[in-house]
Formats: sequence, C-alpha cells, structure tokens
Amino acid sequence: MKTINNFLFLTILLGIITIACTKKEENNNVSDLEKLRNTNNISVLMDSTQAINSITLQKVQDVLDLSTLYLSGNKKTEIDTAIYSKIEKYFQKSDSTTFKGLFKELESLKVKKVKVSNINVFKKVDDKDTLDFAKFNVEYIDDKNKSIGNFERSAQYTLVSKATEKNKEFKFYFIKFYSDLSEKDSTSVGVTR
Repeated sequence: MKTINNFLFLTILLGIITIACTKKEENNNVSDLEKLRNTNNISVLMDSTQAINSITLQKVQDVLDLSTLYLSGNKKTEIDTAIYSKIEKYFQKSDSTTFKGLFKELESLKVKKVKVSNINVFKKVDDKDTLDFAKFNVEYIDDKNKSIGNFERSAQYTLVSKATEKNKEFKFYFIKFYSDLSEKDSTSVGVTR
C-alpha cells in the first residue's frame, strides 16, 4: 500500500511540475514582432558585419579552392579554361598579373588544399574614397594532408550595387588578392598617387 501511495504522490508531483513549466514557457514567449520592435541599429549593423564577414570568407575560400584545382591540372584542357574563367568572375577587373602572386605562392609551396579562417573585414578612408579590405589566415595543406603552415593574407574587395526596383542587391568582387594593404593602385580604385 505504501508503494502505491508513493507512486501516486510522484505521479501527482510530476503532473504539477509539468503544468508549472508549461505555463512559465507560455509567459516567456515573445512574438517576432515584439523582438523586431525592440531591436536597435547596433544589432542590425552587427548582423550586417557578420554577413559581410561570412560572404567574404566564402568568396576567399572559393577563389583559393578553384586556384588549387586549376594549378593541379595541366592548364590546357577545357576544364582548366572553365576553372580559370570561374576564378576571373570573382574579380572586378582581371589581367595577366591578377593571379600571378597567388599562383606563384601556391605552386612554390605545392599546396593541394587551403583552409581559410579568422577573417576580419574593415574599411580604410583614402582621401574621399572608402576602401574595403579583408585580412584572413590561410592554412596550406600538402598532398599528404599535412599542414605546410599558417599565413596571414589580405585582399581588397568591393560591393557593386545591382539594385532593382524591388530589392537592393550587391555583387561582390575582389580588386586585389594577396596584396599589400598600404599599396595604392590608381587604376582599380580611382586614387591618384
């Protein structure tokens, strides 16, 4: 009889706890409209910065992955041409020197894979122009899946407005990749020396 009473007591106690927890959760639910109403510009800016960091990280990783893939081929097949063309689409303007430093570094170290991390995007004001830059770490990995080393690299990028009547869209392009951030290039950003 005592066992039945203990079992009944525990069942009632668990029922009360379940009801109490359920009521508490109902009171803590805040509607999405209420959350939106209580947000401020700082949190929106942080989300925007996080989005730009994420997009830039992905674009850097894509360029490096495509570059290692391109360099692993013989550079004369249609696939190699297609890969090179895909890399060029990440750049606002590209010529024969655009990838020279990047390709030379990857080939000299015999890199087969690259992992990008710790990206930091920032702006520099140069006269009246605001320039967008990214600093990031790259880990080079060889064909035996061993780390060659970690290096800090940088790139300059731009967001070009492709706004339509319905929404605001931006197209991401690199201007310089693996370049000195203090170097000025009057042809790509309209800055005179």
